[in-house]
Amino acid sequence: MARRAKSTITLVILIAFGAVIGSVLAELARGSRYFDWLSFGRQFGISTENPLSLNLGVLSLKFGLMFHITVATVLSVIVTVFVYKRI
Repeated sequence: MARRAKSTITLVILIAFGAVIGSVLAELARGSRYFDWLSFGRQFGISTENPLSLNLGVLSLKFGLMFHITVATVLSVIVTVFVYKRI
């Protein structure tokens, strides 16, 4: 059981690492002549400029979460999952 939990935690960490590396690669590729396609992507989620608000009288909560998915992010996550399966 501990082995399964450890491998799941490792997979989640590797996917997060791949997403961060992909985001960095997309920012580096932005404006490049040949690699600009890596920065193509879409945003979706609850806007952080206009967050979901919950006012409880005593406590006010605001929720916002945006995802910015690019080609580089998707490719990096695929590579990290492949590396995880090879380990």
